[in-house]
Amino acid sequence: MKAYQSYDSKTLLDLISRNDEFAFAEVYNRFWKKLFVIAYNRLQVTEAAEDIVHDLFATLWANRKTSQIDSLENYLATAVKYMVLAKIKRISRERVYRSNNYKDSGFELNIESSLHYKRILELVKNEVEKLPVKCRLIFKYSRNDGMPIRQIAEELSLSPKTVENQLNKALKQLRLATKSSLAILLFMYF
Repeated sequence: MKAYQSYDSKTLLDLISRNDEFAFAEVYNRFWKKLFVIAYNRLQVTEAAEDIVHDLFATLWANRKTSQIDSLENYLATAVKYMVLAKIKRISRERVYRSNNYKDSGFELNIESSLHYKRILELVKNEVEKLPVKCRLIFKYSRNDGMPIRQIAEELSLSPKTVENQLNKALKQLRLATKSSLAILLFMYF
């Protein structure tokens, strides 16, 4: 292993391209700290900087047979900078996405409200199962499968007006059954 420390970058790259793991380990040991410092100075997050450096070395190893690198140190430093910039863009997009979604929704779901929401869904599901058979079938076709009233009517050999009446009946029954639970949920947020 001592011999690898005396090799220049060009020789190490040549050995890496021939699957020499010791040469790769030498490149890693020689450059990881410098690359980590570059990444950390931009990100200020240890784990993210470590991940970028490890990803860079994984990419170097994965592309060992095809990569054309003239100056190893410059290549690694430039690659780390681009990876950091990509990470910063990704973080920025995630922040914008999260802030837009929270603004659009008007509230954040916390654990308690999430559990309450699940209870309401379960209540609705149970109430749907209590509907008369034809009414339940029409409701499921409409809500789960997204079928239009005309298509449901053709499928079940009913008039569109009957399908519409059955849907209204189902919705009315579900509203009555979930009224108190929805009132509690709305009270929690407003």
